[in-house]
Amino acid sequence: MLRRILAVPAGLIAGIICITIVEKIGHQVYPPPAAAGSGDMTAMKEYVATAPFMALFFVIIGYALAAFVSGFTASKVASNGKHTSAAVCGVIFLFITIYMMFSLPTPIWFWVLGIVVWGLVFVGSKLALKK
Repeated sequence: MLRRILAVPAGLIAGIICITIVEKIGHQVYPPPAAAGSGDMTAMKEYVATAPFMALFFVIIGYALAAFVSGFTASKVASNGKHTSAAVCGVIFLFITIYMMFSLPTPIWFWVLGIVVWGLVFVGSKLALKK
């Protein structure tokens, strides 16, 4: 029972680490303005509205990696042979992603990929549950 309870936080933490690493790499390649990194939401909105495709695509890559890793981690920790923990991680990340997309002026392609990519939690989960 304890493993199933800890599976979701473990999956979320693993996913957050993946997103952070990939976004840091993206910020090295496409540095945002200093004001955008200091918590200024207006500067962040301006940056996202004019950011190059690859700067935003790094975020999608981070989401994809996070979805896979969080699904894998949650299913391994839960070890109950079900995708439930992975699905919970995916839904939580999906809601956070949708909130961020409403907050920032993201293009339509980002919306589509940003939502679809969280289905990768099931790919990670399926791999974790293979015997």
